[in-house]
Amino acid sequence: MGDEGFAKTCVALFHRLADASGAIALSHFRKTIAIDAKPDATPVTAADRDAEASMRELIRKAFPDHGIIGEEHGVERFEAEWLWILDPIDGTKSFINGVPLFGTLIGLWRRNVTNAVPYLGCINHPALKERWLGGAGVPTTLNGAPARVRACARLGDAALYATSLNGFAGAHKAPFERLKSAVRQARFGGTDCYHYGMVASGWTDMACEAGLKLHDYAAVAPVLEGAGARITDWNGDPLALESETTVHGRVLACGDARVHAAALAALRGEPAV
Repeated sequence: MGDEGFAKTCVALFHRLADASGAIALSHFRKTIAIDAKPDATPVTAADRDAEASMRELIRKAFPDHGIIGEEHGVERFEAEWLWILDPIDGTKSFINGVPLFGTLIGLWRRNVTNAVPYLGCINHPALKERWLGGAGVPTTLNGAPARVRACARLGDAALYATSLNGFAGAHKAPFERLKSAVRQARFGGTDCYHYGMVASGWTDMACEAGLKLHDYAAVAPVLEGAGARITDWNGDPLALESETTVHGRVLACGDARVHAAALAALRGEPAV
């Protein structure tokens, strides 16, 4: 199978994964469901577990030699060339409170000689019926229509979104406060992964987070890159499988490269570029 054929096969599988996981999530949404606590005290439900299990089974049937990393069911074949990285319900707190901004994150990364890089990603919001999909050689779409970032030349004109101020404690606080003070508008409010789609579609300018896990950023990186965005860690380096530990899951995504450069300078405490 050539590169183009492989990409088309993967895109078709992404849609099947999003359809299957979305149907399971919606079957439990705004209904009584048992809520358990994971070791890190975050909530998890049968919807999370069953949605991921359905995706894993579809991936195994389509690509039995591929690896899978899932938030709820662990790791299979970590050393495989191709790695699927799954977050069945990003925003479980939103989900259990009836907020429709929860999403499913599906990422596919490829190992090369020295590391692994994003290939394709999907941000699926089943309750909103909005699905972003794109990556390397596959321009990002929203529900099949082209999605593209917007231009914003100055950091002082940019709008910034993050899920919650609570995510910027300790060593994250001072850098983020510098960035927040430099933008025109900063908004918080449990958007979970939705604000990455907002950047990809040019509805806002920037998303910034800290403390993310691999399954939180693995899908959004290719989606944003396919829409023309810049997404890196706070040092300006490409995101990697290890970024959740080596840089404490610090992620910066900007629709405009000029704003991205200025935002990095603000985070570092350097003079504006």
